[in-house]
Amino acid sequence: MTSLNVNRITTAARNVTATVAGAIPTVTINGERANKIITWIGKNISSPENRLILGVTALMSQPFIDLHNRKVDEETRKVSAARTVAKIIAGTLTGVLVRKGCIKAIDAFSMLPSQITSKTKWPWLRTLFTPDSAISGVLTDLTHHKNALGTIISLFVMTITNFAIDAPLTKFLTNKFVDKIKEKDAIKAEEAKLKQTTQQIIAQQKPQEVKEVARG
Repeated sequence: MTSLNVNRITTAARNVTATVAGAIPTVTINGERANKIITWIGKNISSPENRLILGVTALMSQPFIDLHNRKVDEETRKVSAARTVAKIIAGTLTGVLVRKGCIKAIDAFSMLPSQITSKTKWPWLRTLFTPDSAISGVLTDLTHHKNALGTIISLFVMTITNFAIDAPLTKFLTNKFVDKIKEKDAIKAEEAKLKQTTQQIIAQQKPQEVKEVARG
């Protein structure tokens, strides 16, 4: 690939990055405590970890809401809860993997010029998403840049994975959970029937025992 084509690709990638970053609305937070909390979260919790936390939180709350919805019958509540669990698992799994993959990809192609050596593979691609301020040496830490850009790109990727992965996986898991629920309900129904039959037999035997005692 010629240097002209490489420059065009690099310039286009940086323009797209700048456009996306410029489209994000800015918010100024004046509270000192709020700023400390946001700073701590930004430093200690990555985007994939944040998505995982949201998924676990949803898994601990939403299914129980479905199970206690008294406006519908019991079978509908169970199926609704099963679908909710399947959707949360599929969405969380896809979201975490896509975000982690996108951030990893951005990390590979957002290197500083000083990090590129003669042993680096595809050196012309390694600064594809590196901002101009880092190329010029002004910016030396790209951690936040990589995480932010990787997360933004993952949002676009997930518009595709929602249909290609989430929906089929949700359907598959829902069917598995519903089959398991029906299997357990069938076992419970059989146990209840057996218990009822046993009680009826015992009830029929008691009058006979009373008669025999009376005769004796």
